[in-house]
Amino acid sequence: MVNITEKIKEIEDEMRRTQKNKATEYHLGLLKGKLARLRAQLLEPVGGAGSGGGAGFDVSKSGDARVALVGFPSVGKSTFLSKITKTKSEAAAYSFTTLTAIPGVLEYGGAEIQILDLPGIIEGASEGKGRGRQVISAAKTSDLILMVLDATKRAEQRALLEAELDAVGIRLNKEPPNIYLKIKKAGGMKISFATPPKNLDEKMVYNVLRDYKILNCEVLVRDENATIDDFIDVIMKDHRKYIRCLYVYNKVDSIGLEFLDALAREPYTAVMSCELDLGVQDVVERIWKELRLMRLYTKRYDISMTFSFIDVSDEYHVYRKGEDPKFDEALIVRKDSTIEDVCDQIHRTIKDTFKYAMVWGASARHVPQRVGLAHLVADEDVVSIVAK
Repeated sequence: MVNITEKIKEIEDEMRRTQKNKATEYHLGLLKGKLARLRAQLLEPVGGAGSGGGAGFDVSKSGDARVALVGFPSVGKSTFLSKITKTKSEAAAYSFTTLTAIPGVLEYGGAEIQILDLPGIIEGASEGKGRGRQVISAAKTSDLILMVLDATKRAEQRALLEAELDAVGIRLNKEPPNIYLKIKKAGGMKISFATPPKNLDEKMVYNVLRDYKILNCEVLVRDENATIDDFIDVIMKDHRKYIRCLYVYNKVDSIGLEFLDALAREPYTAVMSCELDLGVQDVVERIWKELRLMRLYTKRYDISMTFSFIDVSDEYHVYRKGEDPKFDEALIVRKDSTIEDVCDQIHRTIKDTFKYAMVWGASARHVPQRVGLAHLVADEDVVSIVAK
């Protein structure tokens, strides 16, 4: 493990010494590829049997979504968790109060959202300092990262945390690169570009593929803004996680109003003061928005001798014609979910006898609309599933 850390430092030092120009871009591209491989090796033992690096936090994922609280020590993560859940996470005015992952449950909009308070990240977490490796391992399992920052130290804290997370393959508020890569058993390399990229060419792609010992493959780069870092991410896709991030600045009572106004207008940003209980509920609402969850309600559309209807278990109620569903009992699904996803959420066997569904709400062209499994549902739709 020490040997890998030393190799990473050597490559980072070489990259810093190397001037960036046309003559060195291929060499830098190869160094970036080697660096990505080594960093992936450094994190592989986390949570594994017999690993030398220690196991990850043993917290089972539960509820409709998981939110990881990430930040430096003493920025207010534990206080925030205590305010929005019934969990009492120890808080104090000194560093490293939280020594393990502490889960809590936020109930909002009919959903149960698991909030995971992780120990404070310090600089060098990606190299295993502090409990950084366990923190990062847990953060990768989340649906949303809540980066809690001290508003009086925003620039340095945010830059360091983003660098640590990026170093271990966590990509914040980014989509996967629009690059197609298919590894084959034979046939050599076929590299093509939909539009010639500004920062990537065939020679660079070829050299990186050879360095990864990928000699038979098909590559199609669709994005003209693609970089060698994007291409390495595609190769290392099993070690990359694309996660939405909400930057939450705490202690805003310690900064000026003009600065606060500018801060609050930044993208993916929310502001609060846990000590004065200001803006905490606004952050909760932003969590719901960034998770992109939707609430659906079930009901029975009709009573007929021709069809039998699926009983969606005791947890979800079905109703006779003319009765409304109980809107305090929501089925939580992700944005862009289909009726097929709804069926899977209720019970995996429902699709076996699925005939059609009736939908009331924003996704229906007329009310009710008869739809199939591919129909996209919308927030607060009412859905009735009819079986064969």
